[in-house]
Amino acid sequence: MPPVFYSLFVPALFVWLWSTGFIGARYGLPFAEPFTLLAMRMFLTLVPLAVLAVFLKSRWPGWRGAGHLAVTGLLVQGFYLGGVFYAVDQGMSAGVVSLIVGLQPLVTSLAAVIFLKESVTSRQWLGLSLGLVGVVLVLAEKMGGTGEVGIPPHTLIWALLALLGISLGTVYQKRHGTSVDLVTGTMVQYAAAGSFFALGAFVLETREVEWTLQFKLALAWLVFGLSVSAILLLMWLIRRGAASQVASLFYLVPPVTALEAFILFGERLGPLAITGGLVAITGVALVTVKGRGAQALRK
Repeated sequence: MPPVFYSLFVPALFVWLWSTGFIGARYGLPFAEPFTLLAMRMFLTLVPLAVLAVFLKSRWPGWRGAGHLAVTGLLVQGFYLGGVFYAVDQGMSAGVVSLIVGLQPLVTSLAAVIFLKESVTSRQWLGLSLGLVGVVLVLAEKMGGTGEVGIPPHTLIWALLALLGISLGTVYQKRHGTSVDLVTGTMVQYAAAGSFFALGAFVLETREVEWTLQFKLALAWLVFGLSVSAILLLMWLIRRGAASQVASLFYLVPPVTALEAFILFGERLGPLAITGGLVAITGVALVTVKGRGAQALRK
């Protein structure tokens, strides 16, 4: 396929898939507790991945590689998803969670500079900053209309845990997980995260599930749309590009999620949110698209 497919379509597809995670959580959480839902999601995902691994004759990583993948799984899946789902379940609005997790590109870029010695040009720092401004503008309108006086401290801890997990997980995956098979590598990550969620479910939750049609559809999408498709695309993008470049794509998730919420739930998308979306897109373009005089990020 032409290079434009990889540089435009694949990132756009990833952003859309990733943005539906909040939508799936909203549909599924009323019928199951967070860790219970996530444990089911992780272990169910192993089934289609196992079939895919057999079909593709994927190679399994060694013990050392599996250890690195388990760490990535705990960070990218366990801490991130667990933090987001528990913050929403415990009373933090999805808009506030998105805003906190939306800081991930800046945290990832800083970590990539420190640990991976990646070079980030002034143009790209400008793009990251614009992305952050765009995220704030997109969510400012929604936050201003919620009537929230404050954020419960324990939910803030969950959201910050999610931010830390996805940021460090992206950098760790870039450093230690780029030479393994995508399918079997992802299976190891899900097995580790699933074990983490199962432990949390047994310790913190009742593990009761209401098997409504809405819950079944939400779980199916979380498995096939997010855990299979989006995560494989994320790992593929990390393998091909710099961690800071991949991280910049997450700036597009809040605007896309806001649009989906408008279409599905009738949430108003005002001028401030539209402006923020355009600013975020501009910021991502500055980071990911090479200008004639700009220095490309190292791969």
